[in-house]
Amino acid sequence: MKQGIPKGTRDFGPVQVNRRNFIFNTLRQVFVKYGYQPIETPVMENLSTLTGKYGEEGDQLLFKILNSGDFLRKAKDMDDYKKLTFQIAEKGLRYDLTVPFARFVVMNQNDIAFPFKRYQIQPVWRADRPQRGRYREFYQCDVDVVGSESLINEVELTQIYDEGFTQLGIDVEIKINNRKILDGIAEAAGIPEKMMEMTIAIDKLDKIGMEGVRGEMERKGIDAEAVRKIETMLACKTLGDLKALFTDTTIGQKGIEELETVFSYLNKVTINNEVNFDITLARGLSYYTGTIYEVKAKGIEMGSIGGGGRYDDLTGMFGLKGVSGVGVSFGADRIYDVLTELDRFPDTSEESTRVLFVSFDEATYNYAFDCLQKVRKANINAELYPEPVKMKKQMKYANARQVPYVAVIGGNEMESNSVALKNMQTGEQDTVSIDKLIEQLKS
Repeated sequence: MKQGIPKGTRDFGPVQVNRRNFIFNTLRQVFVKYGYQPIETPVMENLSTLTGKYGEEGDQLLFKILNSGDFLRKAKDMDDYKKLTFQIAEKGLRYDLTVPFARFVVMNQNDIAFPFKRYQIQPVWRADRPQRGRYREFYQCDVDVVGSESLINEVELTQIYDEGFTQLGIDVEIKINNRKILDGIAEAAGIPEKMMEMTIAIDKLDKIGMEGVRGEMERKGIDAEAVRKIETMLACKTLGDLKALFTDTTIGQKGIEELETVFSYLNKVTINNEVNFDITLARGLSYYTGTIYEVKAKGIEMGSIGGGGRYDDLTGMFGLKGVSGVGVSFGADRIYDVLTELDRFPDTSEESTRVLFVSFDEATYNYAFDCLQKVRKANINAELYPEPVKMKKQMKYANARQVPYVAVIGGNEMESNSVALKNMQTGEQDTVSIDKLIEQLKS
């Protein structure tokens, strides 16, 4: 049988894992710097927890897990696939980390201090069509704070985006909008009841262009005059331009006010990357209620590598009312692809074996074992080839593993309490003591 893995998933070898850990560790340090604490949630959630939180399109992308046992017994004579789903599948793989986090907050509300700032680095799954930069299994690196309505949280999350991508070596544009502004557009266009349909259409602007968005809105039942007004508002480049068109929408004015506050704070801090207001930013997830974010890498054709926003009502879906939250996510897998394409991964060889001990016979093998313990005690990554076979075989292994140094031990080295240390890149070889070897590798 031909072996393979599901489409949209990948295996990762040692080099890839070390590089991914560079991403995770870099972001973790930034998250902790800003006061965020780690949590983890199960890979699977009750389907009732996940459905209805991402909109109709999101619900269709949930991976469902079949119930154990005779799951078909309850499904007889049922032709409604939506009802059938809940009869045969009670659980699903998490679609993102935000909804499970909201569920976590509600279940642990008596044990955590509010405002609660958490970070979470775990995989998520989506039954999407695999393509470049889009996978069915991928990691998200999230930071969220719940229990505070202060816009300073939005400011800090923008700083976290800026600092995180600066540390990773990626130049980005951080786009910001506000869902209240999108509500204001719908209200000013006279179609407040069609706000979600309008938002879903605008969210596709990058892919299908304005003409495509226009057709999409018309197919959703938005009349031509409303579409014309929406286009006029979407052409606004600044908050000042938009104000003149929002004279009759209170919620739209509130959105402008919130963004002006965020930008006023950002003007007081050092930001390395571009942070821009983008009125066409219309993330389709239904739970955002305030500021929304999207991050794009510069100099490379790639979808968003980060996104998020404020969700005042999310915990209310689980019975905890009046708890506001805001958070952002780093798309680790797309970040990996960007760093690979730009060739900006740092050297991760320090994460691998620094020196391999090789020996000629049983006696020198035992001496090499003793040397190995001293080197490891000095916190240097080291290995001993597991048996004293032909030297050619041991050296071939060292080359295959790309080990930078090999400590060759023969009878002379054992008698003089030394090793023949070979630099595998230059080919140079010196006889040194174990203490000198440790000093050299540490330097």
